[in-house]
Amino acid sequence: MSVPNILIFITDQHRADHLGCYGNPVLRTPHIDALASAGVRAERFYAASTTCMSNRATLMTGRLPSVHGVVHNGINLSLDQTTFVELLRDAGYATALIGKSHLQCFGYDHPDKRDWRPVEGRRSPAEGLRDATKRPRMGEGYGNEWTPDWKAGRRQRVDTPYYGFDHVELCTLHGDQVQGDYARWLAERHPDPDSLRGRDHALPAQGGGAPQAWRTRVPEALYPSSYIGERACGWLESLAAQAGPAAPFFLMCSFPDPHHPFTPPGRFWDLYDPADVPLPASFHAPGGSPLVRGVHDYGRGGGTREGYTAFPVSERECREITALTYGMIGLIDEQVGRVMATLDRLGLRENTLVIFTSDHGDMMGDHGVMLKGPMHYQGVVRVPFIWSDPALPETRRGTVCEAPAGTLDIAGTVLDRAGIAAYNGMQGLSLREALERGAPLPRPGVLVENEPVMFQFGRPRRFRLRTLLTGQWRITQSDDRALCELYDLEKDPLELRNLWDDPGAASRRAELTDLLLAAMIEHADASPLPAGVA
Repeated sequence: MSVPNILIFITDQHRADHLGCYGNPVLRTPHIDALASAGVRAERFYAASTTCMSNRATLMTGRLPSVHGVVHNGINLSLDQTTFVELLRDAGYATALIGKSHLQCFGYDHPDKRDWRPVEGRRSPAEGLRDATKRPRMGEGYGNEWTPDWKAGRRQRVDTPYYGFDHVELCTLHGDQVQGDYARWLAERHPDPDSLRGRDHALPAQGGGAPQAWRTRVPEALYPSSYIGERACGWLESLAAQAGPAAPFFLMCSFPDPHHPFTPPGRFWDLYDPADVPLPASFHAPGGSPLVRGVHDYGRGGGTREGYTAFPVSERECREITALTYGMIGLIDEQVGRVMATLDRLGLRENTLVIFTSDHGDMMGDHGVMLKGPMHYQGVVRVPFIWSDPALPETRRGTVCEAPAGTLDIAGTVLDRAGIAAYNGMQGLSLREALERGAPLPRPGVLVENEPVMFQFGRPRRFRLRTLLTGQWRITQSDDRALCELYDLEKDPLELRNLWDDPGAASRRAELTDLLLAAMIEHADASPLPAGVA
């Protein structure tokens, strides 16, 4: 089997059932569906965290957030962490990232962060001794995605190699607010790009009024998703035009959409009628988690609906936001088709492994709530994963992988397919046997971790969550005991009945608690290697 080219499409805040190939009855995604028809679709694929930076760092390292340290947004991925892209680069791959990275901070983080605070009556340690490690993840090498520097012109490019990427064309932020290399590209194509962007410059739109939604003046061809499609095609074309034998390539094509704000451009704004969008079956059911109740209380108390915090929505708002999200996904689907057509035209498709996934999902009206947070409901933790490999056996094309898997497994699976051994400390499995032959995986389920730093969802203090997802069950443990949950996903797919305190489920709870504990022990860090080991 020849060394494959590798192309990963990744979207932002995109739940699994927001694709046609995952059974959505309204949304049309023909190009992404075509990848699934030619490949394998994972039915139970879970993010390692519902936090963007945390899960993206897991994708790059094959390590859980509690191990790589990016346990919430606002923590840079350490440059000391090895990424699977670095191993591909070391093996001779040409590597490129077009779009969103979010491995380093954007610069608009919530002020309520963990920090060192002085203790009254005690001597404060020197600044360099206030953390458990002496190599802080800040300073030189950690300002590549700091959006205020990009906007002020203090940064013009990402310093490469960047976590293994030799070529980077960066997008930071979301919707029509994207900055980074995209902003310079936009300015080269329009004399006054600021007049196109934001709510204050939005086009008039009938109806509407949903939070964080406006009809952008940015034309379809100049919208960030189109930029990513254009630049990805351009990079592939420049690679194909190089003299001499071409190196295999790894390209990550990373869209900031369909993350809020909800600003699909042009015809994608009203591509879907909100009246055609059904409400989630759980919309009027508050659910068994105090976190969801906390979101509703927050909304009733006048909490903002303009930031990154989950918020409650009315029926009308839910339908409108979902329709706009479908429009954003529709444009992404067209760009996927654009890139795939370029692969075909360049004669690269027959040796290119294509993966489609997302960094986490969105409640999107489940239990009456929008956006995401440390709530391990299926809408937030379950994401799409499509493995479209020309080398797949014919009998596996268009099939579904039922084994529970997740973002943690992507790095190891890609390295396996490329014929490269994993590094010490990588925690995910290779899914090749499951994808190529339908084999079971040697573990009971998938771990999900959260340590939220923003808005405490009505809780008296910060908390941590650890979840194990098996084929049938979801168990969530927390140091805040009121947040513990247990759901039978086969009998209760909407996660309406929390069985944690149900006497009839006590033995199942004990069994799953034991499995969760064993999985956490198994995923303890195996790095670093002992001294003297090469």
